Amino acid sequence: MSFQYPWLLALIPVLLWLFRRKQIRTSVTVDAIAVASNLEPGRARYLWLTVYLRQLSVLAVLIALAGPRAPASFDREVNEGIAIQLLVDVSSSMDMTTKSATGQKVSRMELAKEIVEEFVAGDGDTLAGRPHDLIGLITFARYADTRSPLTFGHEALLQIVRNLEIQQRPNEDGTAYGDALAIAAARLKNLEELKNRKDLVDLDAIKSRVIILLTDGENNSGAHLPIESAGLAKAWGCRIYSISFGESFQAIDEASSFETLTPSEKILEHISKETGGLFRKAYGYESLRLVYEEIDQLERTEITLRQAEQLASFTWLPAAIALTALTLSLILEATWLRIAP
Repeated sequence: MSFQYPWLLALIPVLLWLFRRKQIRTSVTVDAIAVASNLEPGRARYLWLTVYLRQLSVLAVLIALAGPRAPASFDREVNEGIAIQLLVDVSSSMDMTTKSATGQKVSRMELAKEIVEEFVAGDGDTLAGRPHDLIGLITFARYADTRSPLTFGHEALLQIVRNLEIQQRPNEDGTAYGDALAIAAARLKNLEELKNRKDLVDLDAIKSRVIILLTDGENNSGAHLPIESAGLAKAWGCRIYSISFGESFQAIDEASSFETLTPSEKILEHISKETGGLFRKAYGYESLRLVYEEIDQLERTEITLRQAEQLASFTWLPAAIALTALTLSLILEATWLRIAP
């Protein structure tokens, strides 16, 4: 137990000395003691009670003003999260069909949206979700657009993912993932600019910066080359995980598809290795899901319990004692121990 203002406690001996002086009783001289010898003291014998209650309330107020406090230890959960930029291709080629989980033919765009949503929110099975991670979304066709800034508000992010549409305008079609990579790396580098955002808890707990790039084509638009953007990402401590979402197994031999890389896939593999990430190829629901599961396992949020101490204030205790003692004294003086004028 300690006190915030311990010097106030030095006044307690002074108060006790003052209280003792006031307890000196005055006497009344009578001619004969026999006159009052047969009288019973009655309730008067308890008049000292109200005096002591008032004195107790004064002492308790003084102790409360001194600020009593005691150390209290507690376990604090620390989430060392990850900042993730999701990059999704919305060019016209994403309208090509592939197989869904049920075997039905759906567009690559719809399948990508489903897997990305499961990656962020979890599926209750192999994907646990990313509740402690800072996640942003950038889409690209001929131009790269930030759809969602880095945020912990994943509900709004998922709604944006569900509403993604393929870019159908011919003058805006293309694949500019080099620009998207440059924007993503810059946003991850400048996390400090987000400190005034209300939805951010602790930017210092972000220990890893990751870019997950999903595309089905080669970079043919934009102002930044992929290798140039990868150099920026590497310099700023960002890892790139590249996913080439290509043709189905029906169109390409399964054995050779993984061994042989196209020129565009070699670029994706190069930028991933340069930044410490991974390159993977996907062709349908199962293969794309396995890629995101692999990334999910590699980039896990660390949750640790750290013991911390803080001083808990106990001012309320002497304050409550003072209020109770004073209230009880007033009640007794007004009722049972009332002194008639």
